[in-house]
Amino acid sequence: MSIIDRNHTMTHDTPFLMTRSSTLPAGLASPILAIGNFDGIHRGHQAVIRTAVELAKDRGRPASALTFDPHPSLFFAPQRPMFALTPLPLKKRLLAYFGLSGAIVLPFDHKLAATTAEDFVDRLLISEIGAAGIVIGGDFHFGKGREGSPDYLSKRAAHHGIPVIMVSAVGDGEENNMRVSSTAIREALARGDVGSANKMLGYRWLVSGTVIHGDKRGRLLGFPTANVHLWKDFGLRYGIYAVRVRHDDTVFDGVASFGRRPTFDNGPPLLEVHLFSFTGNLYDAVIDVEFVAWLRSEERFDDVDALVAQMHRDAEAARLRIVEADGAQRDGSIMSLIASLAAPDPTERLAVPSPYSA
Repeated sequence: MSIIDRNHTMTHDTPFLMTRSSTLPAGLASPILAIGNFDGIHRGHQAVIRTAVELAKDRGRPASALTFDPHPSLFFAPQRPMFALTPLPLKKRLLAYFGLSGAIVLPFDHKLAATTAEDFVDRLLISEIGAAGIVIGGDFHFGKGREGSPDYLSKRAAHHGIPVIMVSAVGDGEENNMRVSSTAIREALARGDVGSANKMLGYRWLVSGTVIHGDKRGRLLGFPTANVHLWKDFGLRYGIYAVRVRHDDTVFDGVASFGRRPTFDNGPPLLEVHLFSFTGNLYDAVIDVEFVAWLRSEERFDDVDALVAQMHRDAEAARLRIVEADGAQRDGSIMSLIASLAAPDPTERLAVPSPYSA
């Protein structure tokens, strides 16, 4: 357990601004734009954001993300499940941590999907938003039918005297140096490979959610849990994980199960988190859960005694993996952000019902 020192968290002198239209508040006027979906805000996204922040400082302008909600993939194929790595409330906190002044979140709807590449640049970016500079990744395409390329954006913006910087792809640092992408991170998490996902993110992946009422079974087994019902199409592999949990200004080590509880009811997927050294009531609290390491897959046990014995082994394994991960973190390659982000906004709770509600 550790107490968060507010003097050492990443905070801005001015509040992070977010708008859902191209009409900007005064604090984001004539911004340097970092454009992208930014799902996960991985190492490649961070390079784009870092470049935008540096250009903004040089030009004396605010740096803002320009992103889209829902994700374009959900607009074009709503029937196809998509595992969101960072829903908007968490994305907002991460964008602020990495140095942006705000975010322009445009609805990805039929109107935006039908916008030509020329209109996207001339009307939206230049006339309405008033961009003073633009930073993108090398795979950014835009406009109806993805007709707009990075090269087109650069040439079109140059007509207006607006600089465009294209940031090269970032590799994962492994032998084949695979390009870091949100898709690759989703695939790693679907395998339970938290280590690879965290390496591509550059920080330990975390989720944020409201603690809901469950069946109170964990308390009877000697392992009380905070039950967190997460968002639709949450694609993490069912299993047991070493985690860290933030509640208010305190961070706790813990062990978590994500799955359907096959020993009991094989019910709806649920994240159940046991916090070490915690006593109290977490119901209705918004907590952050940081995934440190994979421990094992979800299993069905023949009896409760066998399950409880394994839970004790899981708790001990989680403690060891957290100590190991904290030691490895000193090389700076994978950060723990759970104590550094701005606190979750309780007014931005994910609108998801309890799987136990009637």
